Amino acid sequence: MKINPSNVDIIISAVSKEQYPETGLKEVALSGRSNVGKSSFINAICGRKGVARISSKPGKTITLNFYNADNKFVFVDVPGYGYAKQSKTEREKWGAMIEGYLTKRESLSCVVQLVDLRHPPTQDDIMMYDFLKYYELPVIVVATKSDKVPRTKIQKHINVIKRDLEMESEDQIIPFSSVDKQKLPEIMTALENFI
Repeated sequence: MKINPSNVDIIISAVSKEQYPETGLKEVALSGRSNVGKSSFINAICGRKGVARISSKPGKTITLNFYNADNKFVFVDVPGYGYAKQSKTEREKWGAMIEGYLTKRESLSCVVQLVDLRHPPTQDDIMMYDFLKYYELPVIVVATKSDKVPRTKIQKHINVIKRDLEMESEDQIIPFSSVDKQKLPEIMTALENFI
């Protein structure tokens, strides 16, 4: 699957299900901690800088951002979790919105959960993975920032993620760097299997 970078655009930043677009396309949700590199991941997959805004302040995305990826599928960037500076009420509001989208959206075909390859999964990462498994949502785990880990240690870090998340054997984990994009074909193939 190839994506034409000039045919990628944001459709809407939605805060309620009434605003979710009906495109007839399958949707791929992106979940992960606030600073795990979701925007960089979208830009790398779509082959164009600036499709998704990269914020210097973590926790900036407070909407569900829908991106049309060359009419092949729709990327849905979900607000990053684990960012402490938001108030409890704000976090609860987001939690309800995210949960509603992930559990009730019929066009959702899979969730890409991004975790930082450099560190063991956080409690929030583990909770998110458990949530996805509980609702039987197909999940692809992408371990970001792989360019910052020595090649000889990548497998060791992957094993830690698998162990801590208690990953099920049918779930794929792919180390990825938005800088060198070496594993891009593998990610595209994984996505293609669901859309």
